[in-house]
Amino acid sequence: MICVGIDVAKDKHDCFILSSEGEVLADVFTIPNNAEGFGTLLQTIRSCTQPADKIKVGLEATGHYSYNILGFLLDCGLPTYVINPLHTNLYRKSLSLRKTKTDRVDARTIATMLMSDLDLKSYTDTSYHNEDLKSLTRYRFDKVRERAKLKASVSRLVTILFPELEKLVPTLHMASIYTLLSEFPGAYQIANAHLTHLKTMLHKASKGHYSKDKAIEIRDAARCSIGSKLSDKSLELKHTIRLIRELDAEIEDVENEINSIMDQIHSPITTIPGIGVRMGAMILAEVGDFSNFDSADKILAYAGLSPTTYQSGQLTNCYSHMEKRGSRYLRYALFNATKYVCLWDPSFAAYLAKKRAEGKHYYIALSHAAKKLVRLIYAMEKSGLSYSPTL
Repeated sequence: MICVGIDVAKDKHDCFILSSEGEVLADVFTIPNNAEGFGTLLQTIRSCTQPADKIKVGLEATGHYSYNILGFLLDCGLPTYVINPLHTNLYRKSLSLRKTKTDRVDARTIATMLMSDLDLKSYTDTSYHNEDLKSLTRYRFDKVRERAKLKASVSRLVTILFPELEKLVPTLHMASIYTLLSEFPGAYQIANAHLTHLKTMLHKASKGHYSKDKAIEIRDAARCSIGSKLSDKSLELKHTIRLIRELDAEIEDVENEINSIMDQIHSPITTIPGIGVRMGAMILAEVGDFSNFDSADKILAYAGLSPTTYQSGQLTNCYSHMEKRGSRYLRYALFNATKYVCLWDPSFAAYLAKKRAEGKHYYIALSHAAKKLVRLIYAMEKSGLSYSPTL
């Protein structure tokens, strides 16, 4: 057994090669993060090993910094293990009481950890190519959050410029209202608008939903409005609406790409009532290769949905809390998916009601339903079968 530990950084990587007998085959050496450095690493590994040797290469999950070298190692056919930095940090502390952390020490730690931990699962091509879906779903997640903040800004600005408008329409965040506010960003501007132009604009933007009566209603309300005449706020409102429209277009492009990837995957997860393509894609992207998990409980732990455990002597924690130490994206996706599944699927709705009847808080009951959903998804992905209430 030959173990190679790599501490990944932006511009260089520190590497260390260790044999199963504890012999240092290559003390810590540094390679640049380029093609020449990758070639040097491969040549060094080959010079330290025999064809019959079993090789394990380990590196920490450092986001985009490890993506290129990970792809290189997989292309070379080297079994590669991506390790949680928290895991390596705890392992390094267990080796010494001294508070020492350097890139050289980390490379040694990773190699030693590979040698001693037999439960680690190697990174697969499925996981690597799944990074495309993960990048897209996380990018969409961030863009949607950014858009939500901008929509909150629109509501705030309308409250200042034309507070009466919110009571005249179902929601401010409609194409017709955005069109109105883009041209007339405030009650003062709407009050002085030509009625014919206002009517035509609203009729076209609402696709015929709003008639002349709505235009008159909005203009009359604007003329009696208590809204402020602040040119800076009006400008901010116009710019905010423009940014929201740009984000709408970007999110649509990302969702089209996600749909394309999901069409190629043919996952049964979307057959579960309440789980759409976008939420299903996020769950699949964050879990990655289901073969890396021995059980559904391992996925729960990865998502941070497992309860914390503390026991010492006769003391046991009575009210254990959720760990929340795993992927926050996966935890978010599972919780939101569970909400919709409990609405659309009778068996999950009954399960949630049962937990609520036991006196559990809604979110506690929902966490139990989320665990049930994870076990269902795990079974479906392993078997490839579509959803059935009997699963």
